[in-house]
Amino acid sequence: MLATKIRAAFAPCSLGTWPAPLEAHPALARALGLQALWLKREDLTGGNKVRGLEFLLASAPPRSVFVTIGATGSSHCLATARSAKAQGYRTAVATFPQPETDVSRAVAASTAATANLVVTASSILTLPWAVLRAWRVAHHLGGGTPRWIPGGGADPRAVVGQFLAALELGAQLDTPPDTIVVPLGTGGTAAGIALGVAWLGWSTEVVGVRVASWFVANRWRTLRLARKTAALIRRAGIDFSVPRSAMRVRVVDAMGKGYGHPTREGERARALAAEYAVRLDPTYGAKSFGFLQRADVNVQRVVFWHTFAWP
Repeated sequence: MLATKIRAAFAPCSLGTWPAPLEAHPALARALGLQALWLKREDLTGGNKVRGLEFLLASAPPRSVFVTIGATGSSHCLATARSAKAQGYRTAVATFPQPETDVSRAVAASTAATANLVVTASSILTLPWAVLRAWRVAHHLGGGTPRWIPGGGADPRAVVGQFLAALELGAQLDTPPDTIVVPLGTGGTAAGIALGVAWLGWSTEVVGVRVASWFVANRWRTLRLARKTAALIRRAGIDFSVPRSAMRVRVVDAMGKGYGHPTREGERARALAAEYAVRLDPTYGAKSFGFLQRADVNVQRVVFWHTFAWP
């Protein structure tokens, strides 16, 4: 089994309980005019970032310090701090401001309470100096050279974990869905899903709903991550062949005024989902779910990737 071979080759640490549930939501599907709707409940296993962190934290020596970046309400920063702490490691986090919501404030507070150091830049322009300070302090927090994790965990090693999530989905559905909808930030989750769909041989369209700047959330960067992950798996000695042409993702924009800014469409989607006991955050989940309410969207059998774990 491919998933077993990958875990044996990369020896990830254990941070979540897999598989993440796949829930059918027929009533909500009818409200959206869909034939079928499933939610891949990554939010119930600590959030989608935990998948990648199992591989990013793997085999680190004792007392390692991990340095990463994100917005003040970054679920990635919080997941990194929590996961590292659970493994006996430390974290130094550099953040930049984002619009305040109840959710982003809760995430920021939890990150501050969990990470060993949080350096907050005054704006995105001064973030490099915040990163430099976090890196320098990290040298004094533990043993050895600090270990860098890119923003959002957008690293091929982390995408391996997202690829395994797509393989899970393959075992949870009898037939492929028409569409998989996933928030698109730094691209790691969408890259893993696109790679998984290609390996499974599905014709399913992967829709990445862009909630961050085009500079980081774009089709080219996402597919590049998928290709680099496929190469990484092959270098681990695993027979793994996926045609480049089979890796596909469609990117649609839902960012609105900017990253972290709630949108009218997103809040409308959030309110509808809440009527059916589905809780969405305003930065990722609501904006992505809003795609399903667009008048020009014609999809029938949909998997929505529910990524955000509430702090």
